[in-house]
Amino acid sequence: MDFSVTDEQQLLADSVRRYLRENYSFEIRRNILASADGYSRTVWKDFGALGLLGLLVPEREGGLGAGAIEVMLLSAALGEGLIVEPYLSSAVIATRAVDRLASPPQRAAWLPRLLSGDLVAVLACDAWPDPADAEPVRAELRDGRWLLRGEIPVVYHAPAAGLLLVPACSNPMSRDPDSLFGIPADTSGVNLVRFTTVDGQPAAAVELRDVRLDAAARVGGAVGPELAAIADYGLMALCAETLGALDRCLALTVEYTRTRTQFGGPIGRFQALQHRMVDMLTRIEQVRSLVYLAAARCEDADVGRRESALSAAKVVVGETARFVGQQAVQLHGGMGVSDEVSISHYFKRLTAAEIRLGSVETHLARYARHLS
Repeated sequence: MDFSVTDEQQLLADSVRRYLRENYSFEIRRNILASADGYSRTVWKDFGALGLLGLLVPEREGGLGAGAIEVMLLSAALGEGLIVEPYLSSAVIATRAVDRLASPPQRAAWLPRLLSGDLVAVLACDAWPDPADAEPVRAELRDGRWLLRGEIPVVYHAPAAGLLLVPACSNPMSRDPDSLFGIPADTSGVNLVRFTTVDGQPAAAVELRDVRLDAAARVGGAVGPELAAIADYGLMALCAETLGALDRCLALTVEYTRTRTQFGGPIGRFQALQHRMVDMLTRIEQVRSLVYLAAARCEDADVGRRESALSAAKVVVGETARFVGQQAVQLHGGMGVSDEVSISHYFKRLTAAEIRLGSVETHLARYARHLS
């Protein structure tokens, strides 16, 4: 399999890294985390101006019409920068859902605003890839209008969203979502219980209390297989974003061991610490190979091949995130847990990534199902 990238693809990733170096320092990020929004509207608009929010939108509708490799490279660059803006939630997952499922009037209403950064959308589903233990949102058609009830406990960046894309089940005898609804966040009956994730990102529990919607709010019917495919596409981007954070985590650790002195010299000269950093590098390279495979398979028409590749990547990413994060903090000593040092923030991001969009155990189970 050829893992090389084109000059244009590399230029896209490099331009994002350059923007983040110039506009997204560690101190700027800390100020953003402390702001009321929990993310920077200025940075988000800049992403729109750079065309990053339209990566998955067809060129005929003003986007870049890019593919999985571009999403992977861009996500890795954003992971290095440890952004808290809703790129994965809105520009990848929700925009992909709109592109795959929305009607022409819905596309015309939402895509231009998503591209410009005037609208943030989130796909409100926390139970990927296995919703068996989650109680679905229920949808009932009454007198030509939909009535929605239910709760989604964890939705990343819901407080920033102007549009909630909510999977719902209209069959009272089933637990599988069969419809998707586009709900403006200010709709009567929508309540957000806001909180902050362990890595500082804004999130909320979304409560739907007798939300009444016109028939036009329905984005698509029989959406189960499409939602599963969209979830796997987002999972690929999450794994790539985590790879970027892992790369930066290792670089910061190597730099620290070169400058931290003990017993008359830098601690990086000690063979035991060198071996630990080599172990970190080896595991990260395993992740890199699986992330590339995930990007190659995330649109595979063979569901078994797609799910196996994505779950394998998530398992190794999750295990590596824990290992590398713990090693980096330990090699930094007491400074590794200080909020004033960036490595502690990377550790928190890696901790959150381990369970987001399905835990290691969940994906091991899904992978095992395809072995039988």
